[in-house]
Amino acid sequence: MVRKARIRLTSTDYRKLEEVCQELKAIAEKTGVKMTGPVPLPTKRLRVPVLKSPCGEGTATWDKWEMRIHKRLIDIAAEERAMRRIMRIRVPEEVHVTIELI
Repeated sequence: MVRKARIRLTSTDYRKLEEVCQELKAIAEKTGVKMTGPVPLPTKRLRVPVLKSPCGEGTATWDKWEMRIHKRLIDIAAEERAMRRIMRIRVPEEVHVTIELI
């Protein structure tokens, strides 16, 4: 028997990620199910150093570009009413959602 759903949210835009977390929290409060989280997981930083000069001549100066991937973890009781509402929320393109029933 499934007791809870583990929801993993990942995004490069933390504002939109927090909006989705607030929607999930509101659903849990309205339906009265038990919820833990959102737990902030470590942010993954992808760094790419790029040579500034296109031809490679001159000084070796570098630009360092960085993309941050923010993650949140939410555990929520897998009650049918709550899960139906969670499946209906609008999720922005930047936010990736993974739901695992455990």
